[in-house]
Amino acid sequence: MPKMKKVGPSRGLGPRYGVTVRKRYVKVMASMKIRHKCPSCSFTRVKRKSVGVWLCRKCGFTFTGGAYTPTTKLGIVAKRSAHGLAAEEAVKTAEKTVPEEQEQTEVETEEIEEAAEEKTEEEED
Repeated sequence: MPKMKKVGPSRGLGPRYGVTVRKRYVKVMASMKIRHKCPSCSFTRVKRKSVGVWLCRKCGFTFTGGAYTPTTKLGIVAKRSAHGLAAEEAVKTAEKTVPEEQEQTEVETEEIEEAAEEKTEEEED
């Protein structure tokens, strides 16, 4: 029986480094090698040029991204905050809490006014 030929991104690792590390390596390399969507022309022609540098082969757009993927989770969060979406969310949450505080203050002001009226009535008597 002939010896089986190893295929896939982890073929050169052999039995070394453990199963979990080899699986993680395969996942990262597979996601890096596929073609990604271009943020400029929206075609799936983006390939990695070097670490963190990505190039669209359709329109020639070169941009920076993650080491293994063109976009990272941190990059998405930074882009959102740069566009002010996080600030809008903060304003929305502030607007939700303000009416509750206003209701409490209205109730408190009514109680204070009633207490003041009672004091004035006592002083008149």
